[in-house]
Amino acid sequence: MSHSRTKSRLFTRLEVSGIKLENSIYMYIFNKTRLKLTAWYLLIIMLISISFSVVIYKGLESEVERFARIHRMRIERQVLLMPPPLSPADLDLIKESKQRIILILAVINGVIFVISGALGYVLAGKTLKPIQEMVDEQNRFISDASHELRTPLTSLKTAMEVNLRDKNLTLLNAKKLISESVNEVDKLQLFSEELLQLSQYQTPNGTIPFEVISVTEAIKKAVHKMLPVAKQKQIEIKEKVGEYEIKGSAFGITDVFVILLDNAIKYSPRESTITVETRKTGNSVFISVTDEGMGIEAKDLPHIFDRFYRADYARSRTGTGGYGLGLSIAKKIVDAHHGSIHVESKRNTGSVFTVSLPLISFS
Repeated sequence: MSHSRTKSRLFTRLEVSGIKLENSIYMYIFNKTRLKLTAWYLLIIMLISISFSVVIYKGLESEVERFARIHRMRIERQVLLMPPPLSPADLDLIKESKQRIILILAVINGVIFVISGALGYVLAGKTLKPIQEMVDEQNRFISDASHELRTPLTSLKTAMEVNLRDKNLTLLNAKKLISESVNEVDKLQLFSEELLQLSQYQTPNGTIPFEVISVTEAIKKAVHKMLPVAKQKQIEIKEKVGEYEIKGSAFGITDVFVILLDNAIKYSPRESTITVETRKTGNSVFISVTDEGMGIEAKDLPHIFDRFYRADYARSRTGTGGYGLGLSIAKKIVDAHHGSIHVESKRNTGSVFTVSLPLISFS
Protein backbone atom coordinates (compact mmCIF):
# COMPACT_ATOMS: atom_id res chain seq x y z
CA MET A 1 0.00 0.00 0.00
CA SER A 2 2.83 2.36 0.95
CA HIS A 3 4.64 1.46 -2.27
CA SER A 4 1.53 2.35 -4.32
CA ARG A 5 1.19 5.71 -2.56
CA THR A 6 4.86 6.46 -3.18
CA LYS A 7 4.45 5.69 -6.87
CA SER A 8 1.31 7.81 -7.03
CA ARG A 9 3.11 10.78 -5.45
CA LEU A 10 6.04 10.28 -7.82
CA PHE A 11 3.73 10.22 -10.84
CA THR A 12 2.03 13.39 -9.57
CA ARG A 13 5.37 15.19 -9.26
CA LEU A 14 6.44 14.01 -12.69
CA GLU A 15 3.12 15.17 -14.13
CA VAL A 16 3.48 18.64 -12.56
CA SER A 17 7.10 18.89 -13.74
CA GLY A 18 6.05 17.80 -17.22
CA ILE A 19 3.31 20.43 -17.38
CA LYS A 20 5.73 23.16 -16.21
CA LEU A 21 8.32 22.10 -18.79
CA GLU A 22 5.68 22.00 -21.52
CA ASN A 23 4.48 25.50 -20.58
CA SER A 24 8.08 26.82 -20.59
CA ILE A 25 8.72 25.34 -24.05
CA TYR A 26 5.43 26.77 -25.32
CA MET A 27 6.21 30.26 -23.98
CA TYR A 28 9.69 30.11 -25.55
CA ILE A 29 8.21 29.16 -28.94
CA PHE A 30 5.50 31.83 -28.64
CA ASN A 31 7.99 34.60 -27.76
CA LYS A 32 10.35 33.48 -30.54
CA THR A 33 7.49 33.53 -33.05
CA ARG A 34 6.39 36.95 -31.81
CA LEU A 35 9.90 38.35 -32.28
CA LYS A 36 10.12 36.83 -35.78
CA LEU A 37 6.79 38.36 -36.71
CA THR A 38 7.91 41.71 -35.29
CA ALA A 39 11.11 41.50 -37.36
CA TRP A 40 9.11 40.85 -40.53
CA TYR A 41 6.79 43.79 -39.78
CA LEU A 42 9.84 45.98 -39.14
CA LEU A 43 11.63 44.82 -42.29
CA ILE A 44 8.63 45.57 -44.50
CA ILE A 45 8.05 49.01 -42.92
CA MET A 46 11.74 49.97 -43.14
CA LEU A 47 12.01 48.86 -46.78
CA ILE A 48 9.06 51.09 -47.62
CA SER A 49 10.42 53.96 -45.50
CA ILE A 50 13.94 53.77 -46.96
CA SER A 51 12.57 53.54 -50.51
CA PHE A 52 10.51 56.69 -49.95
CA SER A 53 13.55 58.37 -48.36
CA VAL A 54 15.70 57.64 -51.44
CA VAL A 55 13.00 59.05 -53.73
CA ILE A 56 12.60 62.13 -51.51
CA TYR A 57 16.39 62.65 -51.36
CA LYS A 58 16.78 62.40 -55.13
CA GLY A 59 13.95 64.86 -55.62
CA LEU A 60 15.33 67.33 -53.07
CA GLU A 61 18.87 66.96 -54.45
CA SER A 62 17.76 67.90 -57.96
CA GLU A 63 15.69 70.78 -56.57
CA VAL A 64 18.67 72.14 -54.58
CA GLU A 65 20.92 72.01 -57.64
CA ARG A 66 18.23 73.59 -59.83
CA PHE A 67 17.64 76.36 -57.27
CA ALA A 68 21.40 77.01 -57.06
CA ARG A 69 21.68 77.27 -60.85
CA ILE A 70 18.69 79.61 -61.16
CA HIS A 71 19.93 81.80 -58.31
CA ARG A 72 23.44 81.98 -59.82
CA MET A 73 22.13 82.79 -63.28
CA ARG A 74 19.96 85.64 -61.97
CA ILE A 75 22.93 87.24 -60.25
CA GLU A 76 25.26 86.73 -63.18
CA ARG A 77 22.83 88.21 -65.68
CA GLN A 78 23.11 91.45 -63.81
CA VAL A 79 26.90 91.43 -63.92
CA LEU A 80 28.14 89.42 -66.89
CA LEU A 81 26.82 88.18 -70.16
CA MET A 82 28.19 84.67 -69.61
CA PRO A 83 27.87 82.97 -66.23
CA PRO A 84 31.13 81.82 -64.65
CA PRO A 85 31.44 78.33 -63.20
CA LEU A 86 30.27 77.65 -59.66
CA SER A 87 32.61 78.92 -56.96
CA PRO A 88 33.95 76.57 -54.24
CA ALA A 89 31.69 78.35 -51.73
CA ASP A 90 28.61 77.52 -53.79
CA LEU A 91 29.69 73.90 -54.13
CA ASP A 92 30.23 73.66 -50.37
CA LEU A 93 26.77 75.12 -49.76
CA ILE A 94 25.14 72.56 -52.05
CA LYS A 95 27.13 69.74 -50.44
CA GLU A 96 26.14 70.92 -46.96
CA SER A 97 22.47 71.08 -47.99
CA LYS A 98 22.63 67.51 -49.27
CA GLN A 99 24.25 66.32 -46.03
CA ARG A 100 21.54 68.03 -43.99
CA ILE A 101 18.84 66.34 -46.08
CA ILE A 102 20.53 62.96 -45.55
CA LEU A 103 20.79 63.63 -41.79
CA ILE A 104 17.13 64.67 -41.53
CA LEU A 105 16.00 61.60 -43.48
CA ALA A 106 18.22 59.35 -41.32
CA VAL A 107 16.70 60.80 -38.14
CA ILE A 108 13.18 60.36 -39.54
CA ASN A 109 13.95 56.75 -40.48
CA GLY A 110 15.44 56.13 -37.04
CA VAL A 111 12.28 57.41 -35.37
CA ILE A 112 10.17 55.29 -37.74
CA PHE A 113 12.36 52.27 -36.89
CA VAL A 114 11.86 52.67 -33.13
CA ILE A 115 8.13 53.40 -33.34
CA SER A 116 7.57 50.64 -35.90
CA GLY A 117 9.48 48.16 -33.75
CA ALA A 118 7.34 48.92 -30.70
CA LEU A 119 4.08 48.96 -32.64
CA GLY A 120 5.12 45.85 -34.58
CA TYR A 121 5.77 43.97 -31.34
CA VAL A 122 2.36 44.98 -30.00
CA LEU A 123 0.67 44.13 -33.30
CA ALA A 124 2.45 40.75 -33.40
CA GLY A 125 1.14 40.04 -29.91
CA LYS A 126 -2.40 40.94 -30.97
CA THR A 127 -2.06 38.81 -34.10
CA LEU A 128 -0.89 35.80 -32.11
CA LYS A 129 -3.28 36.34 -29.19
CA PRO A 130 -6.17 34.24 -30.61
CA ILE A 131 -3.71 31.44 -31.37
CA GLN A 132 -2.22 31.75 -27.88
CA GLU A 133 -5.66 31.63 -26.28
CA MET A 134 -6.60 28.58 -28.35
CA VAL A 135 -3.40 26.74 -27.42
CA ASP A 136 -3.78 27.76 -23.75
CA GLU A 137 -7.34 26.44 -23.82
CA GLN A 138 -6.17 23.15 -25.32
CA ASN A 139 -3.37 22.85 -22.76
CA ARG A 140 -5.79 23.50 -19.89
CA PHE A 141 -8.22 21.01 -21.38
CA ILE A 142 -5.56 18.29 -21.66
CA SER A 143 -4.18 19.05 -18.21
CA ASP A 144 -7.61 19.04 -16.55
CA ALA A 145 -8.73 15.90 -18.38
CA SER A 146 -5.50 14.10 -17.47
CA HIS A 147 -5.93 15.05 -13.82
CA GLU A 148 -9.57 13.93 -13.77
CA LEU A 149 -8.66 10.61 -15.41
CA ARG A 150 -5.67 9.96 -13.17
CA THR A 151 -7.65 10.03 -9.91
CA PRO A 152 -10.18 7.24 -10.67
CA LEU A 153 -7.56 5.17 -12.51
CA THR A 154 -5.19 5.38 -9.53
CA SER A 155 -8.03 4.43 -7.17
CA LEU A 156 -9.02 1.51 -9.39
CA LYS A 157 -5.43 0.29 -9.73
CA THR A 158 -4.76 0.59 -5.98
CA ALA A 159 -7.91 -1.38 -5.08
CA MET A 160 -6.94 -4.16 -7.50
CA GLU A 161 -3.36 -4.30 -6.23
CA VAL A 162 -4.47 -4.52 -2.60
CA ASN A 163 -6.94 -7.33 -3.31
CA LEU A 164 -4.43 -9.11 -5.53
CA ARG A 165 -1.98 -9.29 -2.61
CA ASP A 166 -4.70 -10.50 -0.24
CA LYS A 167 -4.14 -14.25 0.17
CA ASN A 168 -7.48 -14.62 1.96
CA LEU A 169 -9.53 -13.03 -0.81
CA THR A 170 -12.92 -14.73 -0.99
CA LEU A 171 -15.13 -15.18 -4.02
CA LEU A 172 -17.67 -12.77 -2.51
CA ASN A 173 -15.03 -10.05 -2.05
CA ALA A 174 -13.70 -10.69 -5.55
CA LYS A 175 -17.19 -10.24 -7.01
CA LYS A 176 -17.62 -7.06 -4.96
CA LEU A 177 -14.29 -5.74 -6.30
CA ILE A 178 -15.29 -6.54 -9.88
CA SER A 179 -18.66 -4.85 -9.38
CA GLU A 180 -17.02 -1.70 -8.00
CA SER A 181 -14.48 -1.76 -10.83
CA VAL A 182 -17.27 -2.01 -13.42
CA ASN A 183 -18.97 1.02 -11.82
CA GLU A 184 -15.73 2.99 -12.03
CA VAL A 185 -15.27 1.95 -15.67
CA ASP A 186 -18.85 3.06 -16.40
CA LYS A 187 -18.05 6.47 -14.90
CA LEU A 188 -14.90 6.71 -17.00
CA GLN A 189 -16.88 5.77 -20.10
CA LEU A 190 -19.41 8.50 -19.33
CA PHE A 191 -16.53 10.90 -18.77
CA SER A 192 -14.99 10.07 -22.17
CA GLU A 193 -18.39 10.53 -23.85
CA GLU A 194 -18.75 13.93 -22.19
CA LEU A 195 -15.27 14.90 -23.38
CA LEU A 196 -16.15 13.92 -26.95
CA GLN A 197 -19.41 15.86 -26.71
CA LEU A 198 -17.60 18.90 -25.36
CA SER A 199 -15.00 18.74 -28.15
CA GLN A 200 -17.81 18.92 -30.76
CA TYR A 201 -18.73 22.40 -29.55
CA GLN A 202 -15.19 23.45 -28.57
CA THR A 203 -14.53 25.41 -31.76
CA PRO A 204 -16.78 28.14 -33.22
CA ASN A 205 -18.46 27.56 -36.57
CA GLY A 206 -18.37 23.83 -35.98
CA THR A 207 -19.80 21.10 -38.18
CA ILE A 208 -23.02 20.56 -36.18
CA PRO A 209 -25.93 20.66 -38.69
CA PHE A 210 -28.70 23.16 -37.84
CA GLU A 211 -32.37 22.86 -38.79
CA VAL A 212 -35.70 24.28 -37.68
CA ILE A 213 -36.62 22.54 -34.41
CA SER A 214 -39.30 22.80 -31.74
CA VAL A 215 -38.09 23.90 -28.32
CA THR A 216 -41.20 22.30 -26.81
CA GLU A 217 -40.35 18.91 -28.33
CA ALA A 218 -36.77 19.16 -27.05
CA ILE A 219 -38.05 19.92 -23.52
CA LYS A 220 -40.54 17.04 -23.60
CA LYS A 221 -37.85 14.60 -24.76
CA ALA A 222 -35.53 15.75 -21.97
CA VAL A 223 -38.28 15.45 -19.33
CA HIS A 224 -39.22 11.98 -20.61
CA LYS A 225 -35.59 10.88 -20.38
CA MET A 226 -35.06 12.22 -16.85
CA LEU A 227 -38.47 11.22 -15.42
CA PRO A 228 -37.31 7.77 -14.18
CA VAL A 229 -34.38 9.41 -12.34
CA ALA A 230 -36.73 12.00 -10.80
CA LYS A 231 -39.16 9.30 -9.66
CA GLN A 232 -36.39 7.59 -7.69
CA LYS A 233 -36.33 10.68 -5.46
CA GLN A 234 -40.10 11.25 -5.77
CA ILE A 235 -39.44 14.56 -7.51
CA GLU A 236 -42.19 16.10 -9.62
CA ILE A 237 -41.29 17.85 -12.89
CA LYS A 238 -43.81 20.53 -13.89
CA GLU A 239 -43.94 21.86 -17.45
CA LYS A 240 -45.22 25.33 -18.31
CA VAL A 241 -44.14 25.58 -21.91
CA GLY A 242 -45.45 27.19 -25.08
CA GLU A 243 -44.74 26.36 -28.72
CA TYR A 244 -41.53 27.95 -29.97
CA GLU A 245 -39.24 27.22 -32.89
CA ILE A 246 -35.56 27.93 -33.30
CA LYS A 247 -32.82 27.01 -35.74
CA GLY A 248 -30.37 24.55 -34.25
CA SER A 249 -29.48 20.97 -33.41
CA ALA A 250 -32.37 18.99 -31.91
CA PHE A 251 -29.90 16.59 -30.28
CA GLY A 252 -27.82 19.43 -28.82
CA ILE A 253 -30.75 21.46 -27.45
CA THR A 254 -32.30 18.33 -25.91
CA ASP A 255 -28.95 17.63 -24.27
CA VAL A 256 -28.95 21.12 -22.72
CA PHE A 257 -32.28 20.46 -20.99
CA VAL A 258 -31.20 16.94 -19.98
CA ILE A 259 -28.10 18.41 -18.33
CA LEU A 260 -30.09 21.12 -16.53
CA LEU A 261 -32.74 18.64 -15.34
CA ASP A 262 -30.07 16.15 -14.25
CA ASN A 263 -28.30 18.91 -12.33
CA ALA A 264 -31.58 20.00 -10.69
CA ILE A 265 -32.48 16.43 -9.70
CA LYS A 266 -29.03 15.77 -8.23
CA TYR A 267 -29.15 18.74 -5.89
CA SER A 268 -32.87 18.70 -5.03
CA PRO A 269 -34.25 17.05 -1.87
CA ARG A 270 -36.68 14.16 -2.05
CA GLU A 271 -40.36 14.93 -2.72
CA SER A 272 -39.56 18.38 -4.14
CA THR A 273 -40.62 20.06 -7.39
CA ILE A 274 -38.70 21.09 -10.49
CA THR A 275 -40.39 23.56 -12.85
CA VAL A 276 -39.57 24.02 -16.54
CA GLU A 277 -41.05 27.23 -17.90
CA THR A 278 -40.81 29.14 -21.19
CA ARG A 279 -41.54 32.75 -22.09
CA LYS A 280 -40.97 35.01 -25.08
CA THR A 281 -39.22 38.36 -24.82
CA GLY A 282 -38.48 40.23 -28.02
CA ASN A 283 -37.04 37.84 -30.59
CA SER A 284 -35.83 35.32 -28.03
CA VAL A 285 -37.33 32.47 -26.06
CA PHE A 286 -36.30 32.08 -22.43
CA ILE A 287 -36.38 28.60 -20.86
CA SER A 288 -35.95 28.41 -17.09
CA VAL A 289 -35.37 25.32 -14.95
CA THR A 290 -36.16 26.00 -11.29
CA ASP A 291 -35.37 23.62 -8.43
CA GLU A 292 -35.86 23.65 -4.66
CA GLY A 293 -32.38 22.40 -3.85
CA MET A 294 -29.61 23.62 -1.60
CA GLY A 295 -28.64 26.45 -3.93
CA ILE A 296 -25.22 27.71 -4.90
CA GLU A 297 -23.00 30.03 -2.90
CA ALA A 298 -22.18 33.44 -4.37
CA LYS A 299 -18.46 32.65 -4.66
CA ASP A 300 -19.23 29.63 -6.88
CA LEU A 301 -21.65 31.36 -9.27
CA PRO A 302 -19.00 33.00 -11.54
CA HIS A 303 -17.33 29.61 -12.09
CA ILE A 304 -20.36 27.33 -12.31
CA PHE A 305 -20.01 26.96 -16.11
CA ASP A 306 -16.24 26.43 -16.02
CA ARG A 307 -14.95 23.09 -17.19
CA PHE A 308 -14.30 20.55 -14.40
CA TYR A 309 -15.56 23.02 -11.79
CA ARG A 310 -17.57 21.63 -8.91
CA ALA A 311 -19.01 23.69 -6.10
CA ASP A 312 -17.87 23.42 -2.50
CA TYR A 313 -18.38 20.54 -0.05
CA ALA A 314 -22.00 21.56 0.64
CA ARG A 315 -22.98 20.48 -2.87
CA SER A 316 -20.38 17.70 -3.04
CA ARG A 317 -21.54 16.04 0.15
CA THR A 318 -24.70 14.87 -1.59
CA GLY A 319 -22.54 12.19 -3.16
CA THR A 320 -23.63 13.01 -6.69
CA GLY A 321 -20.19 12.39 -8.18
CA GLY A 322 -19.65 13.64 -11.69
CA TYR A 323 -16.69 15.38 -13.28
CA GLY A 324 -17.99 18.94 -13.51
CA LEU A 325 -18.46 18.85 -17.28
CA GLY A 326 -22.26 18.95 -17.65
CA LEU A 327 -22.88 22.67 -17.27
CA SER A 328 -19.78 23.46 -19.33
CA ILE A 329 -21.17 21.31 -22.16
CA ALA A 330 -24.56 23.03 -21.82
CA LYS A 331 -22.94 26.46 -22.14
CA LYS A 332 -20.91 25.41 -25.19
CA ILE A 333 -24.05 24.10 -26.91
CA VAL A 334 -26.02 27.27 -26.09
CA ASP A 335 -23.14 29.47 -27.30
CA ALA A 336 -23.04 27.49 -30.57
CA HIS A 337 -26.74 28.36 -31.00
CA HIS A 338 -25.99 32.09 -30.48
CA GLY A 339 -27.82 32.04 -27.16
CA SER A 340 -26.91 32.61 -23.53
CA ILE A 341 -27.25 30.80 -20.22
CA HIS A 342 -27.07 32.12 -16.69
CA VAL A 343 -27.97 31.08 -13.17
CA GLU A 344 -29.59 32.80 -10.20
CA SER A 345 -29.20 31.10 -6.85
CA LYS A 346 -28.91 31.59 -3.11
CA ARG A 347 -27.99 29.12 -0.42
CA ASN A 348 -30.91 26.98 0.76
CA THR A 349 -33.39 28.64 -1.63
CA GLY A 350 -32.81 26.66 -4.83
CA SER A 351 -31.47 27.64 -8.24
CA VAL A 352 -32.90 28.98 -11.49
CA PHE A 353 -31.01 28.20 -14.70
CA THR A 354 -32.22 30.29 -17.65
CA VAL A 355 -31.41 29.64 -21.30
CA SER A 356 -32.04 32.30 -23.97
CA LEU A 357 -32.25 31.27 -27.64
CA PRO A 358 -33.04 33.36 -30.77
CA LEU A 359 -36.46 32.58 -32.24
CA ILE A 360 -37.44 31.79 -35.82
CA SER A 361 -41.21 31.80 -35.40
CA PHE A 362 -43.79 31.85 -32.63
CA SER A 363 -47.29 30.40 -32.51
